[in-house]
Amino acid sequence: MAQHALDATPAGAREGGTPIIKETTTQTFAADVLAESARQPVLVDFWAPWCEPCKQLRPILERVVKAAGGKIKLVSMNIDEHPEIAGRLGVRSIPAVIAFQKSQPVDGFMGALPENQLRGFVERLIGPVEGGVDRLADAEAALAQGDAAGAAQIFAELAENDPSDVAAVSGLARAHIALGDLETARTLLAQLPPTAQEPPVVAARAALENAAQAASVGDLSELAVQLLADPNNHKARLDLAVALNALGRRAEAADALLEIVKRDRTWNDDGGRKQLLQFFDAWGPTDPDTIAARRKLSALLFS
Repeated sequence: MAQHALDATPAGAREGGTPIIKETTTQTFAADVLAESARQPVLVDFWAPWCEPCKQLRPILERVVKAAGGKIKLVSMNIDEHPEIAGRLGVRSIPAVIAFQKSQPVDGFMGALPENQLRGFVERLIGPVEGGVDRLADAEAALAQGDAAGAAQIFAELAENDPSDVAAVSGLARAHIALGDLETARTLLAQLPPTAQEPPVVAARAALENAAQAASVGDLSELAVQLLADPNNHKARLDLAVALNALGRRAEAADALLEIVKRDRTWNDDGGRKQLLQFFDAWGPTDPDTIAARRKLSALLFS
């Protein structure tokens, strides 16, 4: 039998002398997965040698399983050589990972998940796993508290360990934006697939665009004078919102854009609402300012 594209049982992948990472076949599946999962959860990684996403996922899987300290095992199956089990389980796309507990499939996913999402998947089965997820949370907390340099250091470590982790790469980009280094942020985001639409990527791209806009607007006092002279100067009001957002005054920035929506939905092809939605992307859907402004926007649009 051919070994996995990223090799078979790695060094150190044993717990109490028993491999926690191994290959299986149609003949050994019952013992390796069904019998073993009666004792502890087992992840089954369905892969094929020609599958590039499988090669991206495998080292992340191994890292998370090792971090679990023997609480879960990883078994991989080459579907080119052993298609029967995958067929019975309805696997039609790879990589596919199915979790077994008590000899039954209980959960699964398809595609190459970033490490933080994969750890979350495993933690639903066995509880907290040491390492990456906590570090990612530490980085996000540092960034939220204004320690962009500290956040950048943690995000950089996570991205170095797993360049495919879009949450780490996007977080690193946001940290550089907070540090005023837009060029590095732009370079980091350019390394991600153009089609990537994960929330961290959307947030980082929106933050970069907002920061670039903020660099081109006038100062607050000048914009305020323009609005006093002409309250319907929507361009000045939008620039004011962008400047306020750059200063972290999110609620005021949202209110300025809501005022544009209230006064003239047709201005700049609904430009006030579009800019506000871009703020929402950058702030995140659960941010209190997003929630409050979205509620106000809904009241304006549907009252």
